[in-house]
Amino acid sequence: MSTRFDVILLAAQRVGVTNPLAEVHGVSHKCLIPIADQILISRTLASVSSHPGCRAIHILIEPDGELAVRPVAEAFAKADLPIYFIASDSNIAGSVLLGCENGTGPFVITTADNVLIKHESIDRVVEIMAAGADAVAALANKDDVRSIHPAAQRFFYEFRDHGYANCNLYGIASERALHAVEIFREGGQFMNHPRRLVNAFGLFNILLMRFGWVTVDNAFQRMSKRFGITMRRAPISDGTQAIDVDNDRTYRIVEAVLQNRIDDLKI
Repeated sequence: MSTRFDVILLAAQRVGVTNPLAEVHGVSHKCLIPIADQILISRTLASVSSHPGCRAIHILIEPDGELAVRPVAEAFAKADLPIYFIASDSNIAGSVLLGCENGTGPFVITTADNVLIKHESIDRVVEIMAAGADAVAALANKDDVRSIHPAAQRFFYEFRDHGYANCNLYGIASERALHAVEIFREGGQFMNHPRRLVNAFGLFNILLMRFGWVTVDNAFQRMSKRFGITMRRAPISDGTQAIDVDNDRTYRIVEAVLQNRIDDLKI
């Protein structure tokens, strides 16, 4: 029998700020944007809820967003798959902690706009947690992402061995990993507060990663030592897994992937 896990689904937006793409599509929240005849969160829920290992789903969203999302989400709930709504925190780390406090680990964490997420990617994260990792982050190779579309991703983490893109898919397997998440509760805006970044990762580690002096796996080993937990990456070979709906550019790319029109897309 496959490992059972809870899903933490992050669907909130900043309080008092309507997402620009949501405004374009005339909806209150980005997760309600329609794409290829379904809304974003509906597609993501269809993927995660149909995974045989999914035990429960915890949706983190503001109360006003819950009113709009609940009817959609409840269509995916089953007797053996409850869906809970939790009022989101002011930052992502706080929301993750709230979701984990409400559920039973291990946890798979993703976002409501991650509509291309596949069971195989979730399986990879769960397998690595089962092998002993406290925390897992799914990363796709730069070449695999660009093979989907040259404009699929604009930012990559450059390491000595290669460049990688975040897949917005994570795993938390242990209480120790939750303690590490606490470090980020007050530090979400790292780029605006460099001291928070240094305090979290250590200046030497930042320099090593910033200038590409370490491989990606060596970087995870260093972070493991820094936080006192076992952190591992989940290598994802499917470049679509690093493309979520962030803006009009990625919206059009994801839509083309869903409609199998990616070769015709000009950006």
